[in-house]
Amino acid sequence: MSVPSGPSPKNRINRVKTSGFYGNMYGYTNVTDESDTAMEQPMVWITNNKDRSPAELIWVPKNAWGNLGGFLLNISYGTGRVFIVPHEEVNGQWQGAVCELPMPASATGIMRGRFANDGALYTCGLFAWAGNATAPGGFYRIRRGATPAQVPLAFHAKKGALSVKFSDPVTDPNSSIKVWSLKRSKNYGSNHYDEHELTIRKVELSGDKRTVTLDVPDLAPTQCCEVKIGDRVLHGTIHQLAKP
Repeated sequence: MSVPSGPSPKNRINRVKTSGFYGNMYGYTNVTDESDTAMEQPMVWITNNKDRSPAELIWVPKNAWGNLGGFLLNISYGTGRVFIVPHEEVNGQWQGAVCELPMPASATGIMRGRFANDGALYTCGLFAWAGNATAPGGFYRIRRGATPAQVPLAFHAKKGALSVKFSDPVTDPNSSIKVWSLKRSKNYGSNHYDEHELTIRKVELSGDKRTVTLDVPDLAPTQCCEVKIGDRVLHGTIHQLAKP
């Protein structure tokens, strides 16, 4: 996995493979084709108002943080937040989303994180250029609390429906979804193009109340989507729809 910087529509999380090209025309590459089809597509496009500068990806140890054990996190220099990254592979293409962990942002941008033997995540960072968290520096310990996190662990898109599995029972399944596209250029960032809401025909909650399934007849591949379920907000990318 990687979170590269450089000219692109937005920040992106890549599932890296050997010899893959990920769109940075200024990197060490012999690729001269600037079209989108010349690069590997990212697992997630991250729009600027969600995380303006991702920093590092970290796997939660399987024996830490209860139901979050074994899942992927992304820490943010731009916002000082920690995101969980639910993802899936459909037809050989990886896709997924990011969602903030329910805790306050750090006062400074966080750049690195490591889990220790006590099960806590220790992060550190600084402020040196554009970012929302402007304290000069900081060192933080993040521990599992007693309150259920209710964060998304799995993100599954199929024809006509989108399912999100949570770490804990969902207390508010009210949902909405909107989508938009981006324009890749040499500029930093992109406007949102053709942004619009999708109609949710029905919301279903599984028997254990951990999986919310949205019946979305017009669901289609999209560079970006925003899915709101209760007070959790996921920003994701859908490249492929699985068969029903």
